[in-house]
Amino acid sequence: MRSRRVRASEASSVTIQVQFWGVRGSIPSPGPETARIGGNTSCVEVRCGTTRIGFDAGTGLRLLGKDLATSMPTTFHLFFSHVHWDHIQGFPFFVPAFVPGNTIHMYGARSYMGTVETAMAGQMEFPNFPVVFDELPSAQVFHDIQAGQIIEIGTGIEVRSVAGRHPGGVMIYRVDYEGRSVVYATDTEYETSADVDESFLELCRGADVLIFDSMYTPDEYYGRVAPPSRVGWGHSTYQVGAEIAAKAQVGRYVLFHHDPDQDDDAVMAKETAAREIFPASQAAYEGLVLEL
Repeated sequence: MRSRRVRASEASSVTIQVQFWGVRGSIPSPGPETARIGGNTSCVEVRCGTTRIGFDAGTGLRLLGKDLATSMPTTFHLFFSHVHWDHIQGFPFFVPAFVPGNTIHMYGARSYMGTVETAMAGQMEFPNFPVVFDELPSAQVFHDIQAGQIIEIGTGIEVRSVAGRHPGGVMIYRVDYEGRSVVYATDTEYETSADVDESFLELCRGADVLIFDSMYTPDEYYGRVAPPSRVGWGHSTYQVGAEIAAKAQVGRYVLFHHDPDQDDDAVMAKETAAREIFPASQAAYEGLVLEL
């Protein structure tokens, strides 16, 4: 399963490559019951040509960093949906940050809670971590961004954003490069597909891949099994994700940010159910690579 590659278009050459390094939400969930899907928290890489872009710095970022370490010095772009713990906790173990000559650009929204920079520094303060953020030998460049802003990276890479729905706020991103596109939409809550913000739907429209927070089944979301209700927690269901994918006419829908209490079979059951609504649905797992 981990070595399987999925070609999401019939193009003769790969324009964008998407790799999943961490696919869980809330807290890492290692163990034999999650070995196929993986237990690391959120981290997705999008390669546009030779430019490597990361989305979120959960514990999966450690694995991405080991891969980047084979081609240093490097310039890496890292976008944060938000700075809750499961989306930043991998950064203190990100090898390129500890190597002189590397440059790491970090992007995220400024909120009343602070910035990406204050979050990165805060989690590495004593006694939480033995290395202080300001002592890292790599170069860190911070970019405070706003919903609706367009970021251009290199030549021809465009990253657009809209605001999602999550306690404390969240950013949703779309990457466009040479006619291919990927939407990264984690930690956002829509109770039904009729509830979807028009700005989000427009961002998704026609994308080759939609990576969407599909943390719960409807029964879990409403607390019909394993109470309490999760309504208002900032996460969605596979049903809503599949319906959004159909409305936005995306090429492929990837279920993401799996609940840490869901074992491999439970995640695959979500995939099966999602395919009944939107056939081109797939559950994210560590090691999954999509080639566009």
